[in-house]
Order: sequence, then C-alpha cells, then structure tokens
Amino acid sequence: MLDPRSRERALRTLAWSALPFAALLALGPAHAQEAAAAVEAAKPVVDKGDVAWMLTSTLLVLLMTVPGLALFYGGLVRSKNVLSVLMQVLAVFSLLVLLWVVYGYSLAFNGGNAFIGNLDKLFLKGVNKESLAATFSAGVSLPEYVFIAFQSTFAGITGALIVGAFAERIKFSAVLLFSALWFTFAYLPIAHMVWYGPDGFLFAKGAIDFAGGTVVHINAGVAGLVGAYFVGKRVGYGREAIKPHNVTFTMIGASLLWVGWFGFNAGSNLEATAGAALAFLNTLLATAAAALAWSLVEKVIKGKPSMLGGASGVVAGLVAITPACGTVGPFGAIAIGAIAGAVCVWGVHGLKRLLRADDALDVFGVHGLGGIIGALLTGVFSSPSLGGFGLGAGNDTIAAQVGVQALGIGITVVWSGVVSVIAFALVKLVVGLRVPEEAEREGLDITTHGETAYEN
Repeated sequence: MLDPRSRERALRTLAWSALPFAALLALGPAHAQEAAAAVEAAKPVVDKGDVAWMLTSTLLVLLMTVPGLALFYGGLVRSKNVLSVLMQVLAVFSLLVLLWVVYGYSLAFNGGNAFIGNLDKLFLKGVNKESLAATFSAGVSLPEYVFIAFQSTFAGITGALIVGAFAERIKFSAVLLFSALWFTFAYLPIAHMVWYGPDGFLFAKGAIDFAGGTVVHINAGVAGLVGAYFVGKRVGYGREAIKPHNVTFTMIGASLLWVGWFGFNAGSNLEATAGAALAFLNTLLATAAAALAWSLVEKVIKGKPSMLGGASGVVAGLVAITPACGTVGPFGAIAIGAIAGAVCVWGVHGLKRLLRADDALDVFGVHGLGGIIGALLTGVFSSPSLGGFGLGAGNDTIAAQVGVQALGIGITVVWSGVVSVIAFALVKLVVGLRVPEEAEREGLDITTHGETAYEN
C-alpha cells in the first residue's frame, strides 16, 4: 500500500498548481489558458469503479472477522467457552475500529517520521467528502473516507487474531486493555514503517508487504505467543484431552476467511485493475495449494487427512500469500502456499512443543510462522526470473530482497515482542490477566458473560 497523501504532495509541487490565478493571468491569455488546462489535468481522478471495489473489499474484510474468524476460533474451543471467544473477537474488532478513527489513522498514515506518524488528523481533523487518498497510480485517488474505512478493518482483525492464543482462561477486561495498548504501540508503528510510502522506514528499504504479512500476521503471532506465556497454560493442559467442540464451525469460519481474504489481498491494490486481479488469483491458488499440502502431510504422518487440518491449511495459505499476492506470479503463489501448508503442520505440533507455550488456537504456529515463511518467500518469487513482477526499490537481486524481508521480520518480531511484554505486564498489574481456576473450570461463557451457547 502507498501513503494516501504521498502522491498528493507530489502533485502540489507542480509549478502550475502553485501559481495563483492572478499570476496565471499575468502570463497572457494564451499562456494562462494553457496553464489552467495543465492544472486541471493534474487534478487526481476518482473512479466510481475503484470506489465500489474498495467499499466491497472493506465489507469482505469485515466478513473475515465477524463472523469468519469468530466461527473459526469458536469451533476450536470447548463448548463452555465458545461465546467468550465470539465476544472477544467482536469486542476487540469494535474497539480497534473506533480507536483507528480517533488517532490510529493519523499516527499510521499522516506525516511524522520514518517510524510513526503525527496527530494532525486526530479525530479525523481535515477529512471530509472532498479529501482524497492516493492509490498506486499517479493521478488516481480514492475518497479518503474509503481508505480510512478499509484500513480500519485491517487494524480490527489484527487485534482479534491475537485472542486465540490465550483463549479459555483470560479476563475479558484484560483482553480489551491489552488490545488498546498493543494497537497503539505495536500495530501503528509497524503499519507506518511498512505502508507509509517512501517516508516509512521499511518501505524506503524496499521491503515488500503488499497486504500485511509483517503488519498483521507476524505482528499478531508474536503478541499471541507472548500472551500465551504471560497468561499461562489452561487447567489440565497436557494432562487431559482439550478438543475442539465443533469442527463444522471451524470449517465454516475458514471458508468465510477465504472468501473475505479476497477483499483483504485484492483490495490492497486500492484500484479495480489488473493488479487486483493478480492478487485475487494468487490468493485463490496459494490457499488451495496450502490446504492440499497440509492434508498430504497429515496423511503421510498420521495416516488420515483431517478436516481440522484442511481448514488450518486454508488459513496458513492465506497468511503466507498475503505479503506476496501483488508481486508474485500464479505459480510462485502455488509454491508459497504449498510450502507454508506443509511447514505450518510442524508449526502447530513440533514448534509448539519446543516453545512449551499453550498457544490455544495456534496463533503463532499459523499466523506467526506462516507470516515469516510468506515474507521471506516474497523476496524469492517476486523476482521476474521466477515469474514475479519486480523486486522492491533498491534491491536488484533475490538475495538482497530476502535480506530486506528478513530485516522487516526481525524488526516486527522484536518490536511486537517488547511492546507485548510491557503491555501484558501493565495489564496484569492493573486488572489481572487470568480468571480464577473455578471460573475457568466452569467455563467463561457463564462466569464472564452469564450465558451459554447450548441448552443441555
């Protein structure tokens, strides 16, 4: 994504646009008419088709979260906790969308320095029906309200992803307080560094993250892992079976994620052009490859491919193709999806055991690891020699691009990790992190929200 104001700043540097009308008249009628025509030609164009596509994409990202992610997570927990997870996803998404328009948009996409924006657009100051946001094409813009709405859904779903790591035992108040802190001090700086055009630190380095491999998935995965350590393991974890209560819900959720992800990835093109079509196709192909790869690995290792594995493979493929969807070719997308699907099987089994964390719904094993795989492979398959459409600015070899991708991964892991540690420590001090053991055994649905999902 590009900084929504960068192209507008460039247009304002045009000599003709800087001249007052009186100065144009002083040039003489012929020259004044020519200058006025040049000014008119320099005005950004807003295409109704782009607007319609971006509003649709915003709705698709909302569909990813509510109900997609909520159902995916809800099916994975025990029946006594399903409503608590649904409520956490709904509440976190709602909270972050509101914080986005209050100050998040300004800090992520307005002015500042290479690492964070400023508060000049606090409470959307200066934004109206006439203000515009730039796209990838010179002279083509979107209404700024459209860009703000689209980006708000990214912020919302990123925070909602994290709750799966410490599901079934965390206080509801702790979830909300942590989400607000992490959004402010982790999500916004990373989004600014990666997506704020030439002024963002990682964008300027030539890092490629078309739709959020670092900003969304690695960022959330690391926060989830830290949270799993801070909150601690569930009662009975490792001693008794803790199984998903409704794999059908999980399958429906994964399917809705896949559908909604077309808005997430293809919408990040910001225009209804061939770029959106490429991202759309790559999202379709990578996800299909990942679902089959995960199922194949399960067949080889366990003897049977599971529905839960297939659904997890879908998510792994979606995560991995996210940073690459706009710059790799279709067969590069298939390779990325297949690799991510196969490796993330290890992520939710072998790596999880090595880390000794009760990452309840495998936020790090799928989103963290899948995001890392996708970000690195973006540097490989974006190369024209492998069917891609170009490496990042300043990087003329695959090795150089992979190095920059690794830098982005490293910064995201360290920054999100540090912020998460501090945020969880503060939340623990202020409201506490974990519900009492008796409440956990009874289930968060009844003890936190006073209701149950199913009548006995």
